[in-house]
Amino acid sequence: MRLFISLALAGLSTQPVWASLNDRATSDVPPYVLEYAPLVWLHSQETYMPSDIQQQLDHTRPNINWTVIEGVQSPLNLNNLDTLNSMGNTSVYLTSLEGIEANPEPAWFRGIRPDSQGRMGNGTGSVIIIADRSNGTIDAFYFYFYAFNKGGKVLGLEFGDHIGDWEHNMIRFVNGEPKEIWYSQHASGQAFTYAAVEKKDKRPYVYSARGTHANYAIEGSHDHTIPGFNLPAGFLMDYTDRGILWDPVLNAYTYTYDKTTAAFKAVNSEDPVAWLDFNGRWGDDQPPNEPEIFGQAKNVGGPNGPKFKGLDRQKVCPSNSCFVLPIRTFSVKAS
Repeated sequence: MRLFISLALAGLSTQPVWASLNDRATSDVPPYVLEYAPLVWLHSQETYMPSDIQQQLDHTRPNINWTVIEGVQSPLNLNNLDTLNSMGNTSVYLTSLEGIEANPEPAWFRGIRPDSQGRMGNGTGSVIIIADRSNGTIDAFYFYFYAFNKGGKVLGLEFGDHIGDWEHNMIRFVNGEPKEIWYSQHASGQAFTYAAVEKKDKRPYVYSARGTHANYAIEGSHDHTIPGFNLPAGFLMDYTDRGILWDPVLNAYTYTYDKTTAAFKAVNSEDPVAWLDFNGRWGDDQPPNEPEIFGQAKNVGGPNGPKFKGLDRQKVCPSNSCFVLPIRTFSVKAS
């Protein structure tokens, strides 16, 4: 179900009132998973807002090698998306009807602007996945979906545009206490102690970069030339600020994940589950003969979904090489 949880919102105050969780949800979703859920600052000049996950299916058609797959269930929705696995598995791309270079740009690329309470209207662009690692350790993943990713510029040239964009945070809890948090950034990211990051009450702030939606622990300018290492100036730049506050918890699908069976279970039977098992990509393939400079293309292939983001990870980072920062790094305010 969408977690339409009643919050006491006073300037987005975050003292939760658990009004809509049934008995099973209460047992499957520890209250602290919601109490400590991140709040996302979208950039003040962000064009590509969080997007409804189902809407991505409404505006795309499954393709393999730029050829429409025949015999697909219609309508394609979050309850049957996994049927595409038998028709092409990881080769399937949810390909936009208009094309990535469409002019004028399709309105659905721009998603849904959160309102003054941080809610995405009736859209669902966030997902909470709870993975119990036993021995009192629980990993809570908070996924954010955007219909379009606007890449950055290098020497005046644009790189890395793609349809579909999945970003996430993960908080590792030990005996109900938040210990560490992961911020996804492009193909890598950064990890911090929970104590190190900026918060509103108990809830960590996440700064989403303009266009790329990479997640940072601080506002300002970020060079990400070296994955996982950010400087305030450099070759590949992201920009974050306190623009539009989004509270992903207000419109979220919520699931548990069994690391032994790799199976998802909805917290409520109203939540669609099948889409989480989709093995394909959430956007167009890289266009054929797309020119590349320095090995990088302007338009690249769309991403795969949450199941591919290391839900059974040993450390807070997706890879075993993991340095957890005890302090927030420096920042220079972006202009």
